[in-house]
Amino acid sequence: MTRLSLPPARGKLIENAPLAPYTWFRVGGPADVLFLPEDEADLGVFLGALDPAIPVTVLGVGSNLIVRDGGIAGVVIRLMGRAWGEVMKTGELEMTAGAGALDLAVAKGAAKHGIAGLEFLSGIPGSLGGATRTNAGCYGSELKDVLVRLEGVTRRGERRVYGEGHEPVEFSYRHTDLPEDFIVSRLVLRGTGKGDAAEIGAAIDALQARRSETQPIKEKTSGSTFANPDPPGSPDQRSAWKLIDAAGCRGLKVGGAQVSPMHCNFLINAGEATAADLEALGELVRARVLDTSGVQLRWEVRRIGRIGQTGPV
Repeated sequence: MTRLSLPPARGKLIENAPLAPYTWFRVGGPADVLFLPEDEADLGVFLGALDPAIPVTVLGVGSNLIVRDGGIAGVVIRLMGRAWGEVMKTGELEMTAGAGALDLAVAKGAAKHGIAGLEFLSGIPGSLGGATRTNAGCYGSELKDVLVRLEGVTRRGERRVYGEGHEPVEFSYRHTDLPEDFIVSRLVLRGTGKGDAAEIGAAIDALQARRSETQPIKEKTSGSTFANPDPPGSPDQRSAWKLIDAAGCRGLKVGGAQVSPMHCNFLINAGEATAADLEALGELVRARVLDTSGVQLRWEVRRIGRIGQTGPV
């Protein structure tokens, strides 16, 4: 690795930092440099002074991510710590949260204040900032349904605000048109109404129980591997897991990676899987589904970084 010339920062800068511990799959190579910014101001100043030729990659909590075995070039930014995980009530029906806050924490924070309509977030693994990029959703709701506005900085360190009263942003099924170089720092969400805190909390507990019964959340896994072929509400909507199951892929293995026997739209690190194992297994599943149903599944899990020695060709 060529040593990078970096500007000073209040947060931590760690060279050749292992990234596997920061992903739910627990796989992947190191970052050339890992940056843990203290807060949004620290992030903005650092990016504004950083050589534009140095690539920048942002990680959420690594819940929907495969970091390839060769690691990631340039600077990897991880938003973690008190400033990034804060969740607070800021309006009658509004909650404001840092991009590093877990979706579950936001749902529970809203419940505590008797704000209904954010319970679905408890079913989305990962952080709120990560959910923004894919317009994440479950149980019939998506982030766009409750988003008021979002704040952040560009690759050049300039602050931007999108949403209500500011520049608009378009969302569609598992997609948003936010600029690629925009790093979300904070979001404001609005519930659908007031409710009883205990009842809302009980609904979240029920969703969590349902999730644990149907998804392999105790394994080294991620969120759903592939997006459903059809957006929610489509006539005769097709589910990725049903297509995978029909293709005979339940329990399928490549190296240490396996299609979950519990829910076959989840890949799991069943032992000592590499990132290459997981990616190769996903591509094998896609090929079999295409062969049996004619449907080309689209990866929902992000795959980033350099292909290592054992990576796919």
